[in-house]
Amino acid sequence: MTESVLVSSALKESWLARSGGRLSHVVPAFAVWLMLIVLPGAVTGDDEAEVTIVPVMHDVAIQFNPDNPNELAPEHAEVFENGRVVRLKAAIPEYDQPTTIWARVSVYPVPKDDRLVCDAWDRAGHVRLVVNDEPPIEMVKFITAFGGQTDFEVDVTHLAPLLQDTCVFEAFIDTWVTPAWTIDVELVFEPVDTSDYYVPTEYAAWVKPVMFTQSYNAQDIGPTGIEVLCEVPSASDRVLLYYFTSGHCTDGRGAGEFVTKDNVILVDDVVVYRFRPWRDDCREFRAINPYSARWSDGWWSSDFRRSGWCPGDVVEPVVLDLTDHLTPGEHRIGFVVEDVRPVDSAGHFGYWRVSSFVVGMEETEAMQNR
Repeated sequence: MTESVLVSSALKESWLARSGGRLSHVVPAFAVWLMLIVLPGAVTGDDEAEVTIVPVMHDVAIQFNPDNPNELAPEHAEVFENGRVVRLKAAIPEYDQPTTIWARVSVYPVPKDDRLVCDAWDRAGHVRLVVNDEPPIEMVKFITAFGGQTDFEVDVTHLAPLLQDTCVFEAFIDTWVTPAWTIDVELVFEPVDTSDYYVPTEYAAWVKPVMFTQSYNAQDIGPTGIEVLCEVPSASDRVLLYYFTSGHCTDGRGAGEFVTKDNVILVDDVVVYRFRPWRDDCREFRAINPYSARWSDGWWSSDFRRSGWCPGDVVEPVVLDLTDHLTPGEHRIGFVVEDVRPVDSAGHFGYWRVSSFVVGMEETEAMQNR
């Protein structure tokens, strides 16, 4: 049974003051599992809008424990990959358009003692939405800091067609120790304030999962890449393709972590986009990487430029408007990472974590009437 709690405006203002103006991480102190918290929000016309917070995961352990992967798992959770993936369900309340949906994720290293943490490395991670027998959808893709806490807030309004009724969520961190990390996940449903005559121009009408792989590598996938059949529903005003990608390697050197490669997207054998993922702003995240090593040249490990990611930050998707290519009907969508570093004599190789989905956008009634 889902329980709702009405929170006073005074208490909300107290939370806002403590959180720097954002309602982050207030659930654990005031809520129990699968409770909905409804907060008085901005005024829309003469009515009072409500912000609804849906806890998905709280203090959930992510670890690598082949001997007992369920040791730290919460009640009702399913555990996979020796504890590195935890699956939980959450009930989503009914909500009206226009509503902005935020995913808030906080990742905490498990302390080892007063000075150390159990896993001081940067680790790939994500929160994904499980959609029946189709590929999962990455909602929030991130890299942990070197042994530091990280907090992310990502707009996932485009996934509204799937965020209905009861949803299944999975959290993953690529750790190899136990204990390692804990994670909090919540969804925030925030009605759009139209009092200033702001009117959303479009909304997501449908979402189609396309592809998801944790290891795009030369030995398993080869030079031709991944090709997926995708059935595009009835005509939409716009069709957007979301593509997540990050380059990695098993030995922490060279390609694909520190040497990027061309990522190519094709529709029906036509190249629609080619780019090289790259982040050169990683030094900005040094403060949240407390266990990053310092090199003799003055650089810290967290500073280095990387193939589409930085330790302690989210990995943003590339969003392509493919309306002209993804017309209603069946299409072949291809994904190629060129010249992936092959396995060397020591068994090390480069690999990429990639995923994709397609969203159909339709104009709002307000836009149609203009």
